Amino acid sequence: MAAYGLYSHIQSNRRRSIALLIGLFFLIYVLVYAGALVAEALSVDADPDTLMQLAWNDLLHAAPWATIGTALWVVIAYYFHQDMIDALTGGRDVQRAEEPRLYNILENLCISRGITMPKLKIMESDALNAFATGMSPKQYSITVTTGLLNRLNDAEIESVLGHELTHIRNGDVRMMVIAVIIAGVVSFFAELVFRLWFYNGFSFRGGRSDGRRGGGAAVAILIAVALIAVAYFLSFVIRLALSRSREFLADAGSVELTKNPDAMIAALRKIEGRGELPGATSAVMEMCVDNPRQGFGELFDTHPSVDSRVAALVKFAGGHDPGPLALPPPPPQETDADEDRSEPQPPPRGPWGPAADESSEPEGASPDSSSETSPGPWGPHSGATSQSGHN
Repeated sequence: MAAYGLYSHIQSNRRRSIALLIGLFFLIYVLVYAGALVAEALSVDADPDTLMQLAWNDLLHAAPWATIGTALWVVIAYYFHQDMIDALTGGRDVQRAEEPRLYNILENLCISRGITMPKLKIMESDALNAFATGMSPKQYSITVTTGLLNRLNDAEIESVLGHELTHIRNGDVRMMVIAVIIAGVVSFFAELVFRLWFYNGFSFRGGRSDGRRGGGAAVAILIAVALIAVAYFLSFVIRLALSRSREFLADAGSVELTKNPDAMIAALRKIEGRGELPGATSAVMEMCVDNPRQGFGELFDTHPSVDSRVAALVKFAGGHDPGPLALPPPPPQETDADEDRSEPQPPPRGPWGPAADESSEPEGASPDSSSETSPGPWGPHSGATSQSGHN
């Protein structure tokens, strides 16, 4: 098995990325056609076939503008998606001086396998999670929460970083960003069409009361609504399918990097149910190690359950499942009292008086002044007696 053992998956992801981009433009054309159909139905009194032909002509005229707008959206997302994610999560870049423990673990992993080291980011959150982002080697980054950094040991953190590095290597990150772009564009156009429909629909119902409109408009509007629903559903299904399949492969890639399946299992057990990122959108949560947002069993979950992922690691990597794990207590926070104790204390006084360094002569004092003012235990020093005899 080659490095990561997943080169066929990498090639498949590249093909899927191209197919997703082509599918994005196709879905946009479908939405533009649906919007044109709604507009014609609300403005022209005709049978459904005529309305659909008019909408098709509108699509041909609008297609260049829709293509330019979609391409511009993709370009903006390519260059600025990381800034958008950082704005949502509060992630910030860190270097070795700020987080030497985390930085060294990631650097050692990258050096051991000849991988270009991605940027490292920290998110201030008690949640236990991490995610990778980026569309190119210059953009790739891994974001880790402070909660995960404080609650996992070095081996477990190494496994999580190996999981995210595998996502980067396999092309999962790039493909997920494209899928998120598709969902964003489809949602935007769908909302635009619905707003147009409701605005013009209410205006039409208020302005036309003569009953001249036949059933063609209603049929055309129903077709348009069905097209919008299908486009939105397809974008949603694509995101689910991509997320669920890639997590098993990333877990396996992490074990191949670290040679430590038990650490990957322990990390998953600690993260389980504790990864909710406050304020993060569903698109960001889909990129994380674990997504605790669930519903309808596993039908609409973007990640397979932790139990199924652990079972796969036990079966294929030879790991041991400890079951659900309690978190270790967080590291104690440094207080003012701790800072006071850390300050240097004066040396203790000896049993017969001050310590040697305390009894040293003050700066600037004459070396003979102490002998003149301090007689010995049996009387004045001999030098002092002779001087007085001279006098």
